[in-house]
Amino acid sequence: QVQLVESGGGLVQPGGSLRLSCAASGFPFSRYTMSWVRQAPGKGLEWVLAITRGGDSTSYAASVKGRFTISRDNAKNTLYLQMNSLKHEDTAVYFCRKEDDGRRGQGTQVTVSS
Repeated sequence: QVQLVESGGGLVQPGGSLRLSCAASGFPFSRYTMSWVRQAPGKGLEWVLAITRGGDSTSYAASVKGRFTISRDNAKNTLYLQMNSLKHEDTAVYFCRKEDDGRRGQGTQVTVSS
């Protein structure tokens, strides 16, 4: 049974940093491209970043390039999202997503506010 469990969200001031984690289980994590997506209040799902199965290639939405970094540890079956220089508009529920079938976890709330 595929499980994706996000953690690490919280309240942070503008300009601050957070590191999200996604613990994966129930499937061979190292074989799949993974991504982070987010959903801001009242808006649809927005793709943010992706990383290939070996971690050798990443892609970013323009809105987060230079501020957010995606990484993975295949030995630990864990996906990470390092978020720096956070802005109010980064406030959203963040989900990790298995790219082949779109499955995602329950999400973790990130709120950027002073």
